[in-house]
Amino acid sequence: MAITALLIFVTFIFLCWKLTREYGKNEFGSKLWKHWPTRLSYWQGAILYSVGFTFITVSVLKWINVLPY
Repeated sequence: MAITALLIFVTFIFLCWKLTREYGKNEFGSKLWKHWPTRLSYWQGAILYSVGFTFITVSVLKWINVLPY
């Protein structure tokens, strides 16, 4: 169960990074993007969204009886 949830989380964090990294660089500018507070807030948001999507996905998979736990 934990391995499945971890794989789902890693998939969502990768998709979030792949889809939003260019937007983040363009929104903040390349100079500001290099500072750690900007990237920290970006990664905090990415992790928060990924945790939420992982929870929803695991709940749906449990509800349709794909995950037996």
